[in-house]
Amino acid sequence: MHLHHSLLATLILMAPPLFAQMSVRNPMSGYAPIRGLKMYYEIHTAQAHGDSVPLILLHGGVLSTDSFSGLIPTLSANREVIAIDLQAHGRTADIDRPMSCEAMADDIASLLDFLHVQQADVLGYSLGGAVALRFAIQHPGMIRKLVVVSTTFRKDGWYPEVQAAMSRPMPAEMMKRSPLYQTYARVAPRPQDWEVLLTKLQQLLSKDYDWSAEVRNLKGPVLLIFGDADAIRPEHQVEFFQLLGGGKKDAGWDSAGMADSRLAILPATTHYNMMASPGLSTIATQFLDAPMPEKR
Repeated sequence: MHLHHSLLATLILMAPPLFAQMSVRNPMSGYAPIRGLKMYYEIHTAQAHGDSVPLILLHGGVLSTDSFSGLIPTLSANREVIAIDLQAHGRTADIDRPMSCEAMADDIASLLDFLHVQQADVLGYSLGGAVALRFAIQHPGMIRKLVVVSTTFRKDGWYPEVQAAMSRPMPAEMMKRSPLYQTYARVAPRPQDWEVLLTKLQQLLSKDYDWSAEVRNLKGPVLLIFGDADAIRPEHQVEFFQLLGGGKKDAGWDSAGMADSRLAILPATTHYNMMASPGLSTIATQFLDAPMPEKR
């Protein structure tokens, strides 16, 4: 039982180790010297001319920019896409500081300053979704639209068994036999930091949080995407949407009562196969391509 929960704790903030692969053109990539980090980023140019702001992609825990390989061709069709490796993940080496969503959100702001990007859309999955949410809270002037995929605004949004798993250490040595470690070791500047990554991630997961008041004050449009078999309670998904102004009343025949934010539930989708869902990029693109709502 302890082993099962420990492995589940690792799975909480990750997609499956195998992803639908599509052809991705060679992006422009580099390392940004920001806030003590050498943060890896890659820029995928739009396949067709578009005047949209760039889209920032933030991966799940233990993952990297590589986890978006199946989505980038669709997401970059009409917009520039900037994928980022978070602290201690992928090609971004760890530094001597705790891992927190708040600090990583500030990292994103500093990276955008480095790249001379004044405003962007942001899509984050799981851990990346939490970082994206904190980015919108902490740097509201830098974000246009936000897409939060399979994450919570409060810790009790996860099912109880998932919360219990979050409190247990992750078996770093055993997980070296997993595809996750193989991917990490292939790209990490310091593969020996694998245990450091899992330790810091578990410390982050074990902390309590409640961002409901700050979510309620978000101004821009937000798209929430969950699976119908997600690790997040459906009641929490609805509460999240209601904090953003949705799901409170009938929108009316003319849709005048419709909120600016959206909620999407993908069928036959779990937290762990979310990134392989064919509906994810389609729904996200429709939301990002839609005109900005008029200010009320």
